[in-house]
Amino acid sequence: MNHQYLYSSFHSAILVAIVSVATVLQASAAGAQAPVSLQEQLNAQYKPAKMKSGFGGATVVEAGTVLAVQKGGVLSVPSTALTTCSAKFQDNKLHPSVGFCAAMLKNVSSYFQTGSKVYPLKIDVNLEKGKISFEVVACDSCNGGGSGSSMKGGVVFQFPKGYLETANAGAVEDTIGQVFSISSDDQSSDQNGGQNGGQNNDQNQAQQAQGGPQEVQPAAQPQAEPQTIQLGQSTDQVLAALAKPEKIVNLGPKQIFVYRDLKVTFIDGKVSDVQ
Repeated sequence: MNHQYLYSSFHSAILVAIVSVATVLQASAAGAQAPVSLQEQLNAQYKPAKMKSGFGGATVVEAGTVLAVQKGGVLSVPSTALTTCSAKFQDNKLHPSVGFCAAMLKNVSSYFQTGSKVYPLKIDVNLEKGKISFEVVACDSCNGGGSGSSMKGGVVFQFPKGYLETANAGAVEDTIGQVFSISSDDQSSDQNGGQNGGQNNDQNQAQQAQGGPQEVQPAAQPQAEPQTIQLGQSTDQVLAALAKPEKIVNLGPKQIFVYRDLKVTFIDGKVSDVQ
């Protein structure tokens, strides 16, 4: 009887030990952190701004990471617009926002100037298609304006198929930095609505009133606007903007001008489509 009791106790102890080890292993597995996705890394690097829509437009209510536009060709549209006419960045080259979308919004749009400041607004990583959609909104206070309605724009960064699935976040950020680089401006001044900038302007005005020495800043070189192709333009207007194409496909009333990275279709001598 005693032997049987001892055997039963020993057997129970072993079962308790096995259950305890299994519980610890399950807890360790549950507590292990999942790998950080590229989407999460980019969101951490580029803090998006928060906006609030109101009468007459939209307003940035919480600043994001301040970025400086490095290339011309990114079309900006009112922040209340339902869509952006995104430019495309591929093979280290920015293809400006053109085509039907840009033509439809030409009366209310303009291009971001090189050096102007913007905030990230939305970042969408599509691993399957190898692209990152990067939407930004103007930092009006950074650019010397108020805090009212802002203009937004976007760039689609296109990568080779399969690249983003194993890409290093730093390499992806280097590519994004060719169009939107992180600015060295003090973000705290932007979050305060440019109050520090206003104080600096007051100090400069006081120095001018007192006849103090002023540092002469070199004049900024104007940024040339990219050529824009619009629906309804004639063949002569397109030739003047883009020069002679590499190929011309003549199909009677339909003609196609083929450039290295662009195709312009004409119907009866007028632009009907741009690809």
